[in-house]
Amino acid sequence: MNWTKEAEAALEKVPFFVRPMARKAVEEYCKKHGIGTITEAEVKAAREKFLAGVDEEPKPGEPKPTKVAIVRCDIVSETCPGVGCMNAWNKRKVHFEQYGPEAELIGVFTCGGCSGRRVYRLVKKLKDYGLDVVHLSSCMLMDGDYPKCPFKQIIKEGILGQGVRVVEGTHH
Repeated sequence: MNWTKEAEAALEKVPFFVRPMARKAVEEYCKKHGIGTITEAEVKAAREKFLAGVDEEPKPGEPKPTKVAIVRCDIVSETCPGVGCMNAWNKRKVHFEQYGPEAELIGVFTCGGCSGRRVYRLVKKLKDYGLDVVHLSSCMLMDGDYPKCPFKQIIKEGILGQGVRVVEGTHH
């Protein structure tokens, strides 16, 4: 397929590690719609199709939804599928009671292992999507089958340092 310079420039804004996947998605979108030359408009249209509503602003008079993420312990994620965190979120229970139905869960990720190496990078990326608050999952805070996270304070400070609020806990 032929790409205009503007379309190529728009694609360059996509993070390098997903750029090949984005290129393929745009080309499949254009092929499906009988488009031979890909312009910036097609890149934007394909982005809207595959990332529908990501950048949507609330309608006038509607409150801005709070955008939430959950960071989980990488070790615990080997045995826990996150059911407790997700149930608490879906039912707005325990540490999620403060959010109304308009709040959006925009990310769930693991810390990346001790010492939380992945958190700073992913929070920075989620800020591009309007992240307001990160919950440290209950597994990072409790002593039990696993010791509580020895890097919790460092992780928390790294998030707060990016101007994002932190809540300790999800479902406990």
